[in-house]
Amino acid sequence: MALRFNKNKHFKIVQFTDLHWENGEAEDQKTAELIRLIISIESPDLVVLTGDILSASSCIDAVESMRQVANIFEACGQRWASTFGNHDDEGNASRAQLAETQMNFSTCLTQVGPSTITGVGNYTLPINPYFDADERNDTTPVALLHFLDSGNCAPTDIGGFDWVRHDQIEWYRLQAKSYHTHGDKRIPALAFFHIPLPEYEQVWDFHTCYGAKFEPVCSPRINTGLFAAFYQMGDVMSTFVGHDHVNDYEGELHGIRLCYGRSTGYNAYGRKGFLRGARVIQLVKDQREFQTWLRLSDGSQVIQEPGTKPLERQLTVDELTCN
Repeated sequence: MALRFNKNKHFKIVQFTDLHWENGEAEDQKTAELIRLIISIESPDLVVLTGDILSASSCIDAVESMRQVANIFEACGQRWASTFGNHDDEGNASRAQLAETQMNFSTCLTQVGPSTITGVGNYTLPINPYFDADERNDTTPVALLHFLDSGNCAPTDIGGFDWVRHDQIEWYRLQAKSYHTHGDKRIPALAFFHIPLPEYEQVWDFHTCYGAKFEPVCSPRINTGLFAAFYQMGDVMSTFVGHDHVNDYEGELHGIRLCYGRSTGYNAYGRKGFLRGARVIQLVKDQREFQTWLRLSDGSQVIQEPGTKPLERQLTVDELTCN
């Protein structure tokens, strides 16, 4: 089930994040309706779930809850892939069990990833050119999607949230290098994970950003250098995260765009007037660029949110503490 650009040289991704699915109750059904609405409007080539798919501590049977989520995509024939967040394995199923559950569905492209490194769900999905029956079937990837497990909670002596470990970063380096098949040419790539990097705070503090920041960046207190690896390897154009439900901004740091998704789930905390939704990403074949916009629960499209510079911003009460 290879991923391919379409005949117009586009590849569209819808990022849903923080579904916080429980047991299929009323709020979950609202989340499912929103997912179906956005899929029907956008017709994506791939859906990506960037963690906290479940509020696992509230799930009676976490495996069954994951099946309920997977069935949303299975029912409409939508291909999808995921990475885990800090709440997904807080119930009665491990990350590995939840990944295996997803992989039992025909439209799911999630992979467990190598067992020799930290985490579950470290993998790369290549995107191939459009297949024209009258031409040679080119299976050389022209874009890459990297997925990383950003962990759960940090050790108690440090506190806060987990971080991507050095063995995962080395794995990413090897993955990126293995696709560098044309000398110094780098295949354009995107990276998806749940917990934002510390650089998300840096880009907000020192650069023009587009969108909203209504809570602190709840990134790990330890910076293991994943952003530096992205910069050094030269393939990743942008990262996409969730975790902080009422942030949806994006900004560029050293040539890499750091983007939040738009929180999707109705069981998750939110903010009055801040509609649930999704981020849409459209790649263009043979170009190191992409378009992105938000699709909200009322069906509206937000192509570019207002941009602000650091000195123009006013700290809100909500930004003072991490939820």
